[in-house]
Amino acid sequence: MTVTAPDAVPVADEPAAGNTVRVGRASAIWLLIAGVVGFAAAFTLTVEKIEILINPAYVPSCSINPVLSCGSVMVTPQAALFGFPNPLIGIVAFTVVTVTGVLSLARVRLPQWYWAGLAVGTLLGVVFVHWLIIQSLYHIGALCPYCMVVWAVMIPLFAVVTPIALRSLADNPIARVLYQWRWPLVVLWFTALILMILVRFWNYWSTLI
Repeated sequence: MTVTAPDAVPVADEPAAGNTVRVGRASAIWLLIAGVVGFAAAFTLTVEKIEILINPAYVPSCSINPVLSCGSVMVTPQAALFGFPNPLIGIVAFTVVTVTGVLSLARVRLPQWYWAGLAVGTLLGVVFVHWLIIQSLYHIGALCPYCMVVWAVMIPLFAVVTPIALRSLADNPIARVLYQWRWPLVVLWFTALILMILVRFWNYWSTLI
């Protein structure tokens, strides 16, 4: 099976000029889509959290069944790890990603340090998301559908942003291999997460068959 990356050229879509980078159209579209979808999910979660604070009996729109239940997740300490609702972080972060996508589509060259910073932020986001995944699966025992949208966005976003930030390492064999295999790795990444979810809640899923 051949997996096609958003950009057909290796690592650098266009050569950096004066330590600035202009990304390819496909990468720019991915950034914009990730930013918009992630922002929508984070914003919706924030609204639902406010509704719960106003009315503790409120049932969120994403509370579908015992496993897919935003309400069960929102009231846990993990949902406000830093003392405020986690989705507020997403609103800020995905706004930055959306603006970056718009600028990239407009063919605006952004500094290499900006992409490096965005890659670091994306990496931290991926780490945070996977901590939340572990908490949801093995401690809370419920899944938040809107949170899962954010999970699904963060992984390909990381795969798009990281190669852009590593353009200066285009001649590095490790960077080159990671770029060439990033989408197969993303597919394996998603497959592993789906299998974890299936196994963890198999007792419930089996009742639906």
